[in-house]
Parts: sequence; C-alpha cells; structure tokens
Amino acid sequence: MTTPQFKPLRRAYGFDEVAIVPGDVTINPDQTNIDLKIDNLTFGIPIIAAAMDAVTDVNMAIKMSKLGGLAVLHLEGVQTRCDNPEEALAEIAQAPQSEVTALLQKIYSQPIKENLIGERIQKIKQAGAVCAVSVTPANAKRLAPIAAQAQADIFFVQSTVTTTRHISKSYRKLIFSELCQLVGIPVVVGNCVSYSACLELMRTGISAVLVGVGPGAACTTREVLGIGVPQIPATMECAAARETYFNETGRYVPIITDGGFRKGGELCKALAAGADGVMLGSVLAQAQEAPGRGYHWGMAHPHPTLPRGTRIRVGTSGSLEQILFGPASVTDGSQNLVGALRTAMGVCGALNIREMHQAEMVIAPAITTEGKSWQLGQC
Repeated sequence: MTTPQFKPLRRAYGFDEVAIVPGDVTINPDQTNIDLKIDNLTFGIPIIAAAMDAVTDVNMAIKMSKLGGLAVLHLEGVQTRCDNPEEALAEIAQAPQSEVTALLQKIYSQPIKENLIGERIQKIKQAGAVCAVSVTPANAKRLAPIAAQAQADIFFVQSTVTTTRHISKSYRKLIFSELCQLVGIPVVVGNCVSYSACLELMRTGISAVLVGVGPGAACTTREVLGIGVPQIPATMECAAARETYFNETGRYVPIITDGGFRKGGELCKALAAGADGVMLGSVLAQAQEAPGRGYHWGMAHPHPTLPRGTRIRVGTSGSLEQILFGPASVTDGSQNLVGALRTAMGVCGALNIREMHQAEMVIAPAITTEGKSWQLGQC
C-alpha cells in the first residue's frame, strides 16, 4: 500500500554543496564589469557591509563608500542609542561570554535618540560618502522621515522575515508603496527566501530585495526558530521572481544575498545563482576598521525575551582594503574578494554580473573535500 504524503519535502543546497562550471570562453578578469545598481545609484563593487553594530559605524560607512561599495548604518543600534558608542562597543567586546547577552539587552534597551540619527547621517554625507541606513519594520514609519530629512541616500527595512502581508491586531501594517512615496529615496527591503514573497515585495515599488533567513555566522534563528532556507535555492528563487517582475514591467529590481559568507568562492556562487550583489557581516567584521574590535554579534541578539544571535570572536585579519582588494596574505579565500569575483567571472566568460547569472552550476557535495585530504589533515 502506498503511504500518503502529508507535505512535499524538497532538497536544498548550501554554498559548500554546489560549484560553478567554467565557461567555454574565458576573458581577462580586469575586463569584467562588477557594478551594482540600485535605482539611480551605481556602486563599483557589488558588496554591501551589513547593518550590524560590529560591522558598520560612521567611519566604516565612509571608508566603504570610498572603496566603491556601500555600508549600511543601523538606526536602532548603539550609534543612535549612545552618545558615545565607542564606550558601549568596548564594553561589549570586553564582556565575558556568560554575561554578554544580558549586557547587550541592557544597552539596546536604551531609547533611540532621534537627534543622533541626523548627526550620524550628516557625518557620513559631509565626508562625501553615500549614506545608507537601516531600520526594522516596526520603526520604519517613525524614523524614515528623520533619515530622509537628514539626506540619507538609501533606506533599508530589515527583519528576520519580511512580507507584504503581515497580520496584526495591535498596529497597522507597514505598506511599502506608501513608504517609498514618504521617503523619496530608494527603499531596500528584506529578508525573504521564496519566489512568491520576493515577487510581492517587488510589486510594491521597492528598489532592491535582501535574500536570506538565518545563515549569518552570528545568527541563531535557525537553531531558535527552526526557520531558514540555504542560500543557493533562496537566491535562485528570488532571482526567478526578479525575472518575472522584469518581464511584467521592464523594471529591474536587484536582489542582494545577505548572510552566510566566509570566503570569495561563496560570493562567486551567490552571483552565479542569480544575485546582483551580496551583503557581508562577519567577513567585514574582521577588518581593522570594523567597530566590533574583533567580535561580531547579530542584531537580534539583544532581543529582550527571545535572543536569536550570539557574539562570536572573528578576530582581525587585515584592513578593509586588503579584504576587498588584496593583496591576500592568506590562502583560504577570505581576502581579495573582488579579485576572486573577477577571476571567477573571467573563467566563466562573463563580462558582467548579468552574464555571470548564466553560468552553469552543479550539485557537488564533495567540492570542498575532493582531493583535499592533506589540507583537511592540517586543520
């Protein structure tokens, strides 16, 4: 007798289980175009520093912009809760592991000071840098006008999972089409992992979508809630939504794969899977310029009742410029990310990221271990 199926279960693959197939034609890496466009803004590299307190502060935002990328300042973090965020960051870095969650909950329970929002944005703008800021959906309508008035360039709305159809008896849901009109600047929304959710978000008029639930090194959402989809199928589904929306409207809305990156190879795989750019957290938290002092923690870590993050020790591996552009002093792919991307595109014969989307991919569970017994033995 055939057993009835309660629900379908599909196989999903992470970065370590897939590989990119080289193309039949190769090109010089220095001839590749890796621009990322969000609305009317163009960035020379498709890399965004995450809106996390251990990754982005005012100085990091300025530095990242000058190097061709983008860094997102979190408007609900220590930069807007503390007059002197350096003291709070030092306290977090020095806290014993057994006490750090309670400390984070205490620091993040301080109220957001609206005057600090304008001050931080203005410092970034005065340096000639592009300024991107991030909030959670619950605070978007309150903080968006303040950010827009301070002349922020891009407004991110981020939570663990964001949809257009949120049901609540306690407050009126956030309507993204109204938010886009309110701020008058590009609005980027995340996070999602499915075709349908991504397509519905795009239809609200937003400028880009963030893809990924729970893959970050400092995130424990997958352990606490059991929710998430590996980044390769999540990226491919959202890329399919982007293509559907483009065919419907002629408007191209980029998708940005957010989280789960450790090395350049994973960045290359994300773009081959359909991403237009990536958002990095722990990788850039290792930069000398990062405010986390060698530590990294998830922004859901300070939740007052259900923390979904942990502080991790990432160390300091080099300057931001070295991590992005080299020269690499290590062989594990954690430095010169841009060089890795250009080389992979050259091997695939892709002149730009749209052409990289066409690169063939294969399921390859042994891709990181095949023939590597000596390397594994030295770990």
